[in-house]
Amino acid sequence: MAHTPRRIRIGIDTGGTFTDVVAFDEDSGELVTTKTPSTPGNPADGFIAGIEKILGIVGAEGSDISAVSHGTTVATNKLLEGKVEALGFITTEGYEFMLEIARQSVPDGYGNSYFWVKPDRIVPADRVRTVGGRLDFTGAEIRPFDEDAAVAAARWFKAQGIATIGVCLLHAYANDEHELRMRDILRSEHPEAIVSISSEVLREYREYERAMTTLVDAAVKPNVSRYVTNISERLVAFTGGQRTGNVIPFYVMKSNGGVLSADEVVHQPITTVLSGPAAGALGAALIAKVAGFPRILTCDGGGTSTDVSVVLDGEPTLTTEGTVGAYPSKIPMIDVVTVGAGGGSIAWLSPEGTLKVGPHSAGADPGPLCYGKGGTQPTITDAHVTLGRIPPHLLGGEIPLDVETARAGIADLAEQLGLDFETCANGILEISAWNQANALRQVSVKRGLDVRDFMLTTFGGSGSLLACRLVDILDLAGVVVPPNPGNVSAFGLLTVDVKNDYVQTHVAKESALDHAAVQSILDTLTDRAREALGKEGFTEAEHQFQRTIDVRYVGQAYEVRVAAPEGVVDDAYVAQVADDFHADHRQLYGYDFRGDATQEVEWVNLRVTGIGPITRPEIPKLPPRESGLDAQAPGRPRTSTSENTRPVCFDPAVGYVDTPVIWRGTLGAGDTFTGPAIVEEFGSTIPVHPGFVVQVDDWANLVIRKANDKEDVA
Repeated sequence: MAHTPRRIRIGIDTGGTFTDVVAFDEDSGELVTTKTPSTPGNPADGFIAGIEKILGIVGAEGSDISAVSHGTTVATNKLLEGKVEALGFITTEGYEFMLEIARQSVPDGYGNSYFWVKPDRIVPADRVRTVGGRLDFTGAEIRPFDEDAAVAAARWFKAQGIATIGVCLLHAYANDEHELRMRDILRSEHPEAIVSISSEVLREYREYERAMTTLVDAAVKPNVSRYVTNISERLVAFTGGQRTGNVIPFYVMKSNGGVLSADEVVHQPITTVLSGPAAGALGAALIAKVAGFPRILTCDGGGTSTDVSVVLDGEPTLTTEGTVGAYPSKIPMIDVVTVGAGGGSIAWLSPEGTLKVGPHSAGADPGPLCYGKGGTQPTITDAHVTLGRIPPHLLGGEIPLDVETARAGIADLAEQLGLDFETCANGILEISAWNQANALRQVSVKRGLDVRDFMLTTFGGSGSLLACRLVDILDLAGVVVPPNPGNVSAFGLLTVDVKNDYVQTHVAKESALDHAAVQSILDTLTDRAREALGKEGFTEAEHQFQRTIDVRYVGQAYEVRVAAPEGVVDDAYVAQVADDFHADHRQLYGYDFRGDATQEVEWVNLRVTGIGPITRPEIPKLPPRESGLDAQAPGRPRTSTSENTRPVCFDPAVGYVDTPVIWRGTLGAGDTFTGPAIVEEFGSTIPVHPGFVVQVDDWANLVIRKANDKEDVA
């Protein structure tokens, strides 16, 4: 029988333990999800295995793949692991100690110590070379570029075997001529070098931040390039020779909430840091907004860490003040905070004799004790399985778990602590819950938001395991658990547009603003965005542009990003920006200087984001039940891998309680039940603690609230 061609778009998110896959049939609108173990030694192997598995499930061929979108941690892991080697730095003569001086701010007020030791620089001082020549802040040349010094620097790096180099020359954001010449000389004298220049990575003032962002880009470029190229080549095998050029469109998630083609990502690798967490936040935001919850906190629990973010009016918040590991990266990114509290986080005994959890993780290999792959230390997953909160298997029975080995490991730790088994296991989960709660406070309470006004959307393989405890700790309004929560990040990859960001510093007081100059910069940035969208295959009619302006009061060291009005830059345009700035400043900081003639407004950066829209999958509604049935009623069908009940410990003082186990696929819209209960599905488990009530909404979300709430559960 001849094969009927289909259009299957695939989203793949590679996590520390599992690779999540979602397939979207663009013709029928059907969504299909699955998971496969990650392969830390070579993440591309897990990626390809995920595609093969999902194609088998949906009955499609490789030639049916219309596009693949991918969330990757390659760049993030490179930085988090601190494996930045053989990196060189070229800057303007007289600024060789820019990285050593850095900023005088000290993180966390010294923490719990009276002393703070500045971390190692991303480039040691002995790998920094300077070149003469000078521009002023307008881009005008004060001293010509010293080509002899540039040649000497290039030859020195070649002699030292340093083949990854970042270039950041003074005021290159205003004029890139000196940096372009430096790159040309490096290409001539040191052709094997991989080079990043600041005028292409971040055309924005503040020399230290621009230098660091450029060096981070250079540091991850070799790894990202190899990884993306490897996958692109292996994707060719799926086309079966039936696609023009044998190329499957391959997009990589960016930290700004968009995707970019793999060919372009190779030139902008820094944009992929926090790639996976960004996709999860976007997927959760869309799901919650459709269900009627526009203000949410997200909790994405994986095998290595938990990522949290805040969503206002259905959109995750953005920042340009993010860091990856110890390295500031001043690029647009979804504001995500990461804490080492994933399923594989290790429980250990501190030198002071106290119980600690994380940030070190057993990862996917060897993984928790219960994986039976050689793990030697108890983890959060081991605590869950021994307390009965997750079943003795993962992925609906595909991966059996060794409960007794996990129990023995926790029992040994409990003995060292002088605790009984249940208290120790519960203590591991309690510490993990408080770690997650503190991260959620960081993105909410510390930014002036009242967590009591927010629902918590939990997803990821382990994201929902502590949901009820987080409601207790933070006094949240409730929890929304989407269907297939373990695959929300992969689903998010199918909901995002192609995006490219462009920025140009233009510092000027409002009273001295040159309207024509501002218009020219905005037009230039828009042209660059338009050209990039054209390369991505979007027609002029599809192009969308978002313009924003970084504004502050004169004398401030921080800016507020304001949406730019439509139309031509004139007096009315400038007045509208000022009015919006005053309002946004008051909302953020509680005050503004509207009407105060002594506090003038100052423009700092002009930004344009080019957007190429994609077709988003619709979130289907569940068919309504003829009558409201109790999901725990006898005779409700369950899969062969689920028991009707099992002993679960929610409180060490109470011990194990015979608890109903519900297979999520048997639930329908309008179903309600109360805890204690365990809800299982293919990729995750949701323990519902005593005192909580659950209702299934029209989109198959589980809406969990405390049973004594006076509000309607819906």
